[in-house]
Amino acid sequence: MARHARPRVMGIVNVTPDSFSDGGRFFDDALALAHARQLIADGADILDIGGESTRPGAAPVAQADELARVIPLVQAIRAHSGVSISIDTMKPAVARAAVAAGATIWNDVAALRAAPDAPEVAAEMGCEVVLMHMLGEPDTMQDAPRYSDVVAEVEAFLLARAFTAMAAGVERGKIWLDPGIGFGKTTEHNLALIAALPRFVALGYPILLGASRKRFIAAIDPLGAHSDDRLGGSLAAHLAGAAAGVAAVRVHDVRETAQALAVWEAVGSAH
Repeated sequence: MARHARPRVMGIVNVTPDSFSDGGRFFDDALALAHARQLIADGADILDIGGESTRPGAAPVAQADELARVIPLVQAIRAHSGVSISIDTMKPAVARAAVAAGATIWNDVAALRAAPDAPEVAAEMGCEVVLMHMLGEPDTMQDAPRYSDVVAEVEAFLLARAFTAMAAGVERGKIWLDPGIGFGKTTEHNLALIAALPRFVALGYPILLGASRKRFIAAIDPLGAHSDDRLGGSLAAHLAGAAAGVAAVRVHDVRETAQALAVWEAVGSAH
């Protein structure tokens, strides 16, 4: 069995009042910066800054509001640390402002589909871009999602979006793919995608896996009904991703994930 390097840990910093797990907890500049600094201390390799919730049923946020939420935080983090910063947004103007403020990754759950100029903006900025699969929009994506073959359909979508990005001028080496766990998927769909991660890794793009505290964990273990009680399931999913060779895992619980990955790597290196 091939041995894979430990995935990078992407810590989540939601500057929103309504994200599914920590909405409102860091909806304050000082608290958000303190949280970001703690995640760095806990072992985050990347910080993912988001100012618009993409939880099921979430309503859109005005561009001006999103900019006001995230840009001061990106600037403050960059002034404090050289950590990689990802901007979690569907809006090209927000991505552009965040990259100007110090972000180096555009994490787009809409895979550069939310605006006609999104692929061209990504190419112009020259940053890394994460293209994620989402069925529908955040406010409707969990309304009875259906696929004939979820793995094949998600794979085809991601490859098509990667080709669109490259056609616009985005370098292939700067494109990441994310199968979009929980974004328009049932529990069975999510499990099938996690089981198929080696197939996605084999496509040759870095793969980002974001299963942290997702609702499918509670469907497997009803004791995880509250998002704060899904750490074990989150770790299990992300360790499966590590074994498959994903490049990074997007998580709320950075310290625990970093520790789990360190032990996983140590076991794999033991003789």
